[in-house]
Order: sequence, then structure tokens, then C-alpha cells
Amino acid sequence: MRVHDETGVDEMSSPAQPDTPSATADLALASSGLTKRFRGGQLAVDGIDLAVPTGAVYGFLGPNGSGKTTTIRMLLGLIQPTQGSHAVLGLPMPDAQDDALPLVGSLVEGPAFYPHLSGRANLARFDAADRTARRATAPERIDRALDRVGLLAAADKRYKAYSLGMKQRLGIATSLLQPRRLVILDEPTNGLDPQGTREVRNLIREIAADGITVFVSSHLLAEVEQICTHVGVMRTGKLVYQGPLAQLRGQAGLLVRTPRPELAAKVLAELGLAAVAQNGQRVTAELGAMLPEEVCERLVLAGVPVAGLETPRRSLEDEFVHLTGEGFDVD
Repeated sequence: MRVHDETGVDEMSSPAQPDTPSATADLALASSGLTKRFRGGQLAVDGIDLAVPTGAVYGFLGPNGSGKTTTIRMLLGLIQPTQGSHAVLGLPMPDAQDDALPLVGSLVEGPAFYPHLSGRANLARFDAADRTARRATAPERIDRALDRVGLLAAADKRYKAYSLGMKQRLGIATSLLQPRRLVILDEPTNGLDPQGTREVRNLIREIAADGITVFVSSHLLAEVEQICTHVGVMRTGKLVYQGPLAQLRGQAGLLVRTPRPELAAKVLAELGLAAVAQNGQRVTAELGAMLPEEVCERLVLAGVPVAGLETPRRSLEDEFVHLTGEGFDVD
């Protein structure tokens, strides 16, 4: 079969059609061995097994060129995988795409609108291209989508007069013209100023609060850290981590500053804390399941003068570099 890749180059591909991944009933997106090799031999996505829980805000992380957009395009049926299988909302793709895709809103590689038309007129054209949309309800649904993204007051303003943040929010509005169970956003804050970034971040939170699963691709760690519940980390086409954000950042550590570090270390060891270490007047350990206030109380009761107690965690940036060894955009 001849398919068309995102660079505009035709390639020969015979995607395998294995069984749908098992245990996908509680997953909004699931894949098994999903692989994409472009003509010429470039392996863009290498056998990834996605598991995006229903109701999650899933951050899909990775540097530019790590395979994020290619993966999204395969998930949406825009390009065919070379190998592997995937399911969207528990439905096998591509067999059930006519049932699955109307329940999915997406914004891939930035919005494209007519600059001389208003926001409302642009959405009307997007809606008219959707063969599943009811024409009779279009005006109501368009206004509802504009209101949802905070653009109803600017609905009749020409697109070329919109700020960058407004343009991106209008792009997200296209994914909300119909009731959705899953929204996929590819770099939704890319190129935005702080105000625009804040607007899009708040919008993602509002979408998720309605019970919609959000899959958001990004290379901006600060944004992911503020809005996501789960993350997947890509490196050169491979999924090198997947799971809850809190788990990626690891267990909280414990740092105690005291003029009696030997006694403090002894108490922490007796409490069963792991990795107790002393450096001058600083004592560190892994907090584990204990509450920091409980540890502080036990230290004081044992006669340890506590000058300071902190529960530091490794930053998401630290974890990313640990996983991939690559630089990363963090602003």
C-alpha cells in the first residue's frame, strides 16, 4: 500500500494488523509495538506501548524530533503504522475509526485559518467539513465552542487581528465543536507569550475538569508539571518512561538541618528511613511513607534540635535528563 508521510514523500508500507491490545477498556489510548519507519529507512517511532488512562491529562514529552508528532498522526489515522496496533477509546484502529474518531478532538501542528475571516466564520467552515456534524445545530455549537475557549466576545473579529493566544484557543475550539471524550493537542503552547500560555493552560484544566481525557504533546516541562497527571517520555522514537507524574519525580527525600547530626541520623535510622546520610550539619534520607511532621515530632522528642526540615523532590527536568541524557526546553 502507498501512503503519504508528513514530509510529502510517498512510501511503501504494509502495516501489520495484530489483535487489538488487551485490557484497553479503561484506557483512552492504547498501543502495542506501534512502529513507523519512513521510506529511506528512518525509524521515527520504535515499538511503543502507550497506555493513557481514561480521564487523565497525559503529557507526551520529548525533544523536537523524538517521534511525538509522528505518533499522534498514527493514533489519529493520518498515517499508517509500519508495525503494531492501537486502539482509541477502546476501539481498534483503523477498523473502528468511523466510530472512534468523531469522539476525538485534535489540534496537530498548529491551527490553520483564513486570516480575512472572523473566528466564528472560520469555525463554521471547519464544522461544515465534518460529515458527522448536524447543520441545524451548527450556530449553537459554534457559539458554545467559542464561549468555552473565551472567544465569544471576539467571535466576529477577523482572525488576523487575534493575538497568538487567541489563535491557539480558536484552534482548540475546533476540537470542541462536537461532544468529545478525548482531546489530543500537539504543542498547544508552542510560540506563545506568558499570557497566551497561561490562557491555554487554564483551558486544558477546564476541559479535563469535564471528564474529557487530554493527551498533550509538549517539550515545555514547566507546562507539563502544572497540568498533567500522567506522562510518557520519548527519546529517539522510543518510549523510555510512562506513568503517573508523581512517580516519575520519585519519592520525596528528607533533609534535616541540625547541630546534632549524629543523633538525628540515629533517630532516622531507628524510624526505618532508607539511605540515611550525614554531611556536616545536614542529614538526608528517603521519606518513604512517613509524614514529614511525624518525623519532625520524633526528632524533637528524641532531643534533636531541628533548625530546618525539608522534603525536596527531583525536578521534572532532572528526571528527563536522567532518562534521556538530552537537553530540554524548560521555559
